[in-house]
Amino acid sequence: MNADPASVAEGRRRRNLFRDAFTPLPDVVEVIASGSLARATQLDPIHDVDLIVVFAPDEHPGWGAAGDSARDALTYVAKSVMLMLGVTNGTAATEVRLTSRRNHVVKCFLDDPKAENPFAVEVAAALRQPDGSLLLPERHNSRWITADPEYLITQVTERQEAWPDFVPLVRVLKWWRKNSAGLDMKSLAMEVLVLRCLPMLDTRAAALAQFFTAAASEVMYGVFDPAGHCGEIQPDLDREAARRALLDAADLASQALDAEAALDADKAVALWAQVFGAEFPQPPSRAQSADKLASAVATSLVAPRRRIRDIPQG
Repeated sequence: MNADPASVAEGRRRRNLFRDAFTPLPDVVEVIASGSLARATQLDPIHDVDLIVVFAPDEHPGWGAAGDSARDALTYVAKSVMLMLGVTNGTAATEVRLTSRRNHVVKCFLDDPKAENPFAVEVAAALRQPDGSLLLPERHNSRWITADPEYLITQVTERQEAWPDFVPLVRVLKWWRKNSAGLDMKSLAMEVLVLRCLPMLDTRAAALAQFFTAAASEVMYGVFDPAGHCGEIQPDLDREAARRALLDAADLASQALDAEAALDADKAVALWAQVFGAEFPQPPSRAQSADKLASAVATSLVAPRRRIRDIPQG
C-alpha cells in the first residue's frame, strides 16, 4: 500500500509548483500543504494532493460572507491557477490542463482529465480566523464553513513521534477498509477512527487486534471531525456493515495472537492473511504443507466468537 517514492516525490513537486506560484502574491498570507500527503498517510497510487491558500481578508473584503462570495473565491483561485500555471501560457509554469470548481476546492488537472485517475492538485481558498481556524468556501450552499485541517496534521505528527508504527499502520488500515473489507468508508473517516482507537503497544499485531475491537464499538457512534468544527465526516456511513467487518477482523486477529503465543507462526500468518487477503505475505516457514495451513485456518474460523466488550475511548 505504500506509494512508490518516485510517485511521492512527483506529487510533492507538483504541489510545490502551486505553493511557489501563490506564495509571492500580495493578497496571499500563507500556503499550507494539507491532505494525506501532508500527514504521510497516503496510499498508492497518488491521484491528487491538497493545498490551502490563505488570503488576506483586507484584500477580499466580501469573502467570508454568505452568498456569492464562496463561488467568487473559487472562481478567483481557478483564474489565478490558469494565469500562473496554465499549460498554454502560464507565467510560472505550464502544467495545468484544466480547472474545475468543486464544492470546497478547485481541482486542477495536470494530466489529461479524460485519462483513468488523472493526477490533480486540489486548491482551497481560505481566510484565517482569530482562533487559528480557517474559513473555507462551500459553493453549493453559498456560505463559508469553519475547519481546522492543521489540527489533524498536528495530531498525526505527534502520534508518529511518540510511536513510529503509527503512520505505517494508518496506511495498512486504510488499505484494509477498501481492499480487504470492501467498506464504503471514506479514507479520512478511517484515518480518524485509527487516531481514536489504535493503541501504542509493543507489537503491531497486538495494536491491530485491539484496534479492531475498539473500533467496532466506536464506529457505531459515528466518526467526527477531530477538531470539532465540521461534525460527522461521513453521515451516510453504513455503521452496521463497518461494525461487522471490524468484529470479524477482531476475531481473526485475536486467534492470530493466540497462535503466535503458542509459537505457531505459520498459523498466525495464515490467520492474518484471512484479515488482509491475498496481498498478505506467505508464512515464514514452509514446514507445514498447504493442506495443513488450510486446515488450520478452517479450524480457526469455526472457533467460538469472543465476546466483544465496549472499550471507553479517552
